[in-house]
Amino acid sequence: MTQNPITVTPQTPLSEAVKILAEKKISGLPVVDDQGKLVGIISETDLMWQETGVEPPPYIMILDSVIYLQNPARYEKEVHKALGQTVGEVMSDKPISIKGTKSLKEAAHLMHEKKIRRLPVIDENNTKVIGILTQGDIIRTMAQE
Repeated sequence: MTQNPITVTPQTPLSEAVKILAEKKISGLPVVDDQGKLVGIISETDLMWQETGVEPPPYIMILDSVIYLQNPARYEKEVHKALGQTVGEVMSDKPISIKGTKSLKEAAHLMHEKKIRRLPVIDENNTKVIGILTQGDIIRTMAQE
């Protein structure tokens, strides 16, 4: 686990977050509020919308009605991400985290189950990010055993 990880706030300009990711050679950052509480994650995947843009959802027209073949609300969210200028506009806002008192095995299981590459570690009171655990951290620990 990396203790005291670099964090950003929802108000952080996206260009600053991109610069941090590139300079530190990391793939994601915890997003915290002014009190240090975890409110989201910004990752390379979130940032891909900036370059790729979005395509409108497929639809069919019947008479005067438009019937979307995919959820149009998802399209709106994707457009918002593609046009976002701050971390808060682009981040994933339902972060999965784990308390620092949990075992490495529990963390690895959670990461595998949720198919995530990084897991913010929070204090016992859910008030502060105290670390971040990556798949690489788990592999390095396995190699030491």
